[in-house]
Amino acid sequence: MIKSMTGYGIGTADNSTVKYTVEIKSLNSKFLELNLRLPKAVSDKELLLRGECSKLIERGKVNINISTEYVDQTAKGATINADLLKAYYKQLQDIAFQLGDTKSNMFELALNMPEVISHDDEVDEEEGKVLVDAFHAAIKKFNKFREDEGSVLKKDLEYRVSLILSYLTEVEAVEGSRIPLIRERINQYMEDAVGKENVDMNRFEQELVFYIEKLDITEEKVRLRSHCNYFVEALNSQDSNGKKLGFISQEMGREINTLGSKANNAQIQQIVVKMKDELEKVKEQLLNVL
Repeated sequence: MIKSMTGYGIGTADNSTVKYTVEIKSLNSKFLELNLRLPKAVSDKELLLRGECSKLIERGKVNINISTEYVDQTAKGATINADLLKAYYKQLQDIAFQLGDTKSNMFELALNMPEVISHDDEVDEEEGKVLVDAFHAAIKKFNKFREDEGSVLKKDLEYRVSLILSYLTEVEAVEGSRIPLIRERINQYMEDAVGKENVDMNRFEQELVFYIEKLDITEEKVRLRSHCNYFVEALNSQDSNGKKLGFISQEMGREINTLGSKANNAQIQQIVVKMKDELEKVKEQLLNVL
């Protein structure tokens, strides 16, 4: 099973006093690039969460945002900055007066302004468990998203590799007439250049055999088919990963390139171009595979 590196998940957990919301987003990256934003009150949980991310997320450019909502804003050691509250309240009243607004609740607005209410830097064990529960709920949805995206990627990759194999069959169908045509072309060239009566046929046959051996693409066909089959096998394995599939696709590319350079046939080279096109699409998709 493969997973996409693109993912999204949001999880919440709460108790009688606090509610935590964890939102996770990720894009593709060669390594784990983690941007973790969490409230100061739970900063001591950062190392724990980073360790869990390295195990459960593995790779990707990941943004995690954790927010806190207290049921009782003045609960659990909360402190109100009275001077700051008064300053906000007075500014809001002045602005409301200038705008002719007599309906807004200025005190409530001032109470919700930044840094008016601050909480203790430490959280108890119960609150820490709520945070961890919210985190794992988000991870569960995040990984489900990755798996769903991965199944779509898997179908597309299988389709692209099947096209490459079908093009390889086309190459084999054309290949039968390739060597006779090369032989005829070289023979005609020699007759035109020096005359048929001046050609040492024994030497000509020896050189021709040596030349044709260099153009033989049997090994390339066998290896390319083997790499394609191995790619599909790895795609369906339990431990499949993008890096491994990327290495296999590189080997496929080498065989396709060699096949094209040794083809010496316009029709085969046109088919090879189609193979390269499909392989590039495979490589593009693999950039987003975990």
